[in-house]
Amino acid sequence: MRETEARQDPRQALMDAAERMLVEVGHAGITTRRLAQEAGVNHGLVHYYFGSMENVLAETLDRFTERLIERQRAMYAAPVPFIEKWRTAMNYMDLDHESGYQKIWLELHALAWNNPDLRARVAAVTGEWRAVVREALEDAAREYRRDPDDVPLAGLTSLVETITLGMILERHVGVTEGHRELLDEIDRQLESLEKGKGDAGTATRRRRVRRT
Repeated sequence: MRETEARQDPRQALMDAAERMLVEVGHAGITTRRLAQEAGVNHGLVHYYFGSMENVLAETLDRFTERLIERQRAMYAAPVPFIEKWRTAMNYMDLDHESGYQKIWLELHALAWNNPDLRARVAAVTGEWRAVVREALEDAAREYRRDPDDVPLAGLTSLVETITLGMILERHVGVTEGHRELLDEIDRQLESLEKGKGDAGTATRRRRVRRT
């Protein structure tokens, strides 16, 4: 480990080490001493800075999530059609798989099943992602000339999150069958909505011409 960095900021060094170890060995392979050794710090600093190993892992997930949420919000705020944002989001899934974020997220999910306090913290992270997706779908509804109040946004948000979580889980055990076909079908549906935007605009212009 980078001992100079550890001396400068042992707290960040511990979270950096936790990121690597969650990806490489999973939460079951992390002990206080192994984490401290990987971070290049005294093992007593784990509890000094975080209080418990669970807090180290939870804050590591929070830190990683914060970076990606910022990226996601910036992407959805871009002045491009929703279909392009959706395609970028699907490409981000591949990047997040390669970066190890998805593995970290899944590791914390598994650890939280029997830990009520940690479960609440993991649920809060899931809530952050759902908020981003819901806001994006609200904007999409307006873009496709649908009243957001008439669109089942909670259900659609849950559908998107369930689809992506299912794909992430399956990819981590080597299952990808049907994933490409599913994404292609969603893309076709979005292309149909994009075409509808153009048709609606043409119809509006025709009505204006008739009035004049």
